[in-house]
Amino acid sequence: MNDLNINNEDIINLKEKALCVGLNLTSLVKKPDDIDIEDSMLELKELVQAAGAEVVGDLIQNRSSIDAATYMGSGKIEEIKAYADSLNASMVVFNDELSGAQIRNIEDIVGKKIIDRTTLILDIFAQRALSREGKLQVELAQLKYRLPRLYGMGGQMSRTGAGIGTRGPGEQKLEKDKRHILNRAANIRKELKEVVKIRDIQRAQRSKNRVPIVALVGYTNAGKSTLLNEIIKTHPDYEKDKEVFVKDMLFATLDVTLRKALLPNKKEFLVVDTVGFVSKLPHDLVDAFKATLEEVTYADLILHIIDATNTSSDIQKSTTESVLKDLKADDKYTITVYNKIDKLDLDIYPRNQEDMVYLSAKKNINMDKLMDMIQKALDKDSYKVKLLLPYDQGNIFSSLSDKYAIEAFEYLDTGISVTLSLDEIDYNKYKKYIEIQ
Repeated sequence: MNDLNINNEDIINLKEKALCVGLNLTSLVKKPDDIDIEDSMLELKELVQAAGAEVVGDLIQNRSSIDAATYMGSGKIEEIKAYADSLNASMVVFNDELSGAQIRNIEDIVGKKIIDRTTLILDIFAQRALSREGKLQVELAQLKYRLPRLYGMGGQMSRTGAGIGTRGPGEQKLEKDKRHILNRAANIRKELKEVVKIRDIQRAQRSKNRVPIVALVGYTNAGKSTLLNEIIKTHPDYEKDKEVFVKDMLFATLDVTLRKALLPNKKEFLVVDTVGFVSKLPHDLVDAFKATLEEVTYADLILHIIDATNTSSDIQKSTTESVLKDLKADDKYTITVYNKIDKLDLDIYPRNQEDMVYLSAKKNINMDKLMDMIQKALDKDSYKVKLLLPYDQGNIFSSLSDKYAIEAFEYLDTGISVTLSLDEIDYNKYKKYIEIQ
């Protein structure tokens, strides 16, 4: 039996029904990192489902060029109208970004709501943003997208609260007043600058304390949040409510998450989860979230998470690397993490390498190997020493035991002999106790 709402209406039947439409430009020479139209359309369907709608059909047109007025040509749009009507679709979702004029012209022919890929992704971000900063970033991206379309989108701009494409921090009706939008965008930028100032202060404090930072990056739904939840279980202060939301869907989490974790040698570090990427991620969205994504540029180590089960994993890897290059973070030492191997036959994936590991965060397979790799990468600037601590400096031994893994110690007549690896700050602090070899 289907669930009913307060008016005893079938909730399932109230869900928006979408026809997904894609254009395959046959005149374009394919690059190695170009996603296939079939894979791109599959991703579009997942985005539609993530936005809360039901996909009732799909259609791909092969065409040599884009039609300036209707994107696919008026004849094809008439076919789309007939197909959408036969499926009882409430909207048509296009796999590319459309101009305001194209949306208006298509809407005039089809007579249904027209959504492009950019609007769809913005809508998902609007639903998922939880923090004040996240909501502001999404609203700024929405305003930047809608501004050049004020005089072209027709009915799209006048709808309010009508489902996908109308939600988010900017859910109220957007007046067709350019000045109003520009003023609002300026105010948002001002608010975001204040947020950035606070983050800069927090970042400076972390830098002062010399706590290493490991950033998780990757395609959306690659398992970054699941991996973060497993990593933070290493910390003695771990609590279940510190875990981040996990769901098998695109863009399940958006807001930057910073959590404490512990290496096998007892050294503390911070792990940062960032927003996931997707092909054709709107530029306005990347720009709006740049302050958030810049956490990656301050990381000591990057974990690039890849879904090992995805047939387009190489293309997804290129997409993430492209964003890292835009952020000028492509020179950071990176460990490539192929996740979800529990869904593969165990004999088909390669052996682990120095900067590459195959694991399952969900099933805790090879997590120990990843933690060892993280420790090795973060300990590149550490110093292995043998200290001789006088007995009247026993508090130093206690302090070092809490902070580091003691490799060996011995009680001698002259003091405690301790072998361990120190970071640069503690090395300079305690180097007077180094035993002469």
